Amino acid sequence: MLKNPVEKNLIFEKKQLTEGFFSGCKKTQKIGIEFEKIGVSEKNFQAAKYEDVVRLMLQYNKGELNGIFDGKSIIGMSCDDGNITLEPGSQFELSLLPQENITDIKQKIDQYNKETAELGEKLGIIWLGYGIQPLSTYKSIKVIPKKRYELMGKYLPTVAAKPLVMMRETAGIQVGLDYSDEADAMKKFALALKLSPIVCAIFSNSPVRGGKLTKYKSYRALSWLNTDNARCGLVSEKIFQKNTDFSFEDYAEVLLDVPMIFIERPLESTGAIPVQNLTFRQYLKSGWLGFNATVEDWELHCSLYFPDVRIKTYLEIRNHDNQRQNLIPAIPALWKGLLYNNDAIVAANELLQTFTYRDFQAVRQKAPRYGLDFSVKKCKISELAKEIIGISYQSLKTAGHGEESCLEPLIELLNKGLTPADIIISNWQNCSNNNLFELINYSKIV
Repeated sequence: MLKNPVEKNLIFEKKQLTEGFFSGCKKTQKIGIEFEKIGVSEKNFQAAKYEDVVRLMLQYNKGELNGIFDGKSIIGMSCDDGNITLEPGSQFELSLLPQENITDIKQKIDQYNKETAELGEKLGIIWLGYGIQPLSTYKSIKVIPKKRYELMGKYLPTVAAKPLVMMRETAGIQVGLDYSDEADAMKKFALALKLSPIVCAIFSNSPVRGGKLTKYKSYRALSWLNTDNARCGLVSEKIFQKNTDFSFEDYAEVLLDVPMIFIERPLESTGAIPVQNLTFRQYLKSGWLGFNATVEDWELHCSLYFPDVRIKTYLEIRNHDNQRQNLIPAIPALWKGLLYNNDAIVAANELLQTFTYRDFQAVRQKAPRYGLDFSVKKCKISELAKEIIGISYQSLKTAGHGEESCLEPLIELLNKGLTPADIIISNWQNCSNNNLFELINYSKIV
């Protein structure tokens, strides 16, 4: 049996499970963004290697050792505008400090992309605004040396078919939004969950995988459908029921019944200890191998829950393919326009009022394959998407900061009934020479 030192911060009552969520209540309305991008070798378009990406990261930070480590392995760096960390397949992620204006986000990401592209050119790495590795598949992509990813990589394949695709191949964009109190959080959370499968369809941008055109417009989204049904998706049917309240406590109740993957105990030889066949509710009640549930265990468990929208000390909206440069700011702009304006929240809810939980699940299941080219309840999703974007655009325009301009490239696409993937598919089908070269050139971030 593993030795258990005297544990601190034990969980004694259920209200401790929601204290972190309540601590996030704030009066600001800032926007955060986590922007992942994929690196490929300019020589053969295979996935960039961990060692090369680390070398680039160190040069980006001008050699200053503000490193984030897992044991002795470097997995990230702090920088002036936030943190740069590596995802399981060496995807390069910038977690930008929250900003008040979308134009500030755009400016900072443009500068970051310019600098990392210049470094990439010196090191033979091309950065892509694309949602999945276009040639390398997970079997040939080495996982970075991080214990968390090692344990996830062992557990998730026991419950689903494509978690290793998600972990090692894909890249997305996540948006963080503030909430002022529990009621505000729940209002935004419910609408964001309803909209998330539609917005996923809007930003479909990963139709080519393994050097071939697939049958899916977002293969990244397909991989998430096949990652772990117990910890991914739309959280709870209760959220979608009319005249039903959902609270921080309800969210915690959902997480209590999610199977655990591991716990961390720094004094143990491995640091991270796999947990098998145990939900957090069972762990909280009876402990496990002499260990008892701590606040840190709960925080780790929450971080290993991957729904389309997640509650932290802010709302995290997760389900977007990475994009070409002109569409990156459209994602935070869309959500700011929808969720930081009460009139926009009301209008969007009215637009969706006939949809049920089953309908939203249907959109979530169909979006990876069809993008916007399908209907639910005789409602064309492409038309619904245009109305949603219109609400956000008008909200931003009314605010008077010029942020609505970030949505204009997206509106141009939607007016043609297209997603980013449709452009790639058309280019691929019409290319008479090297399709992969054309895709890399089209998706290149500079």
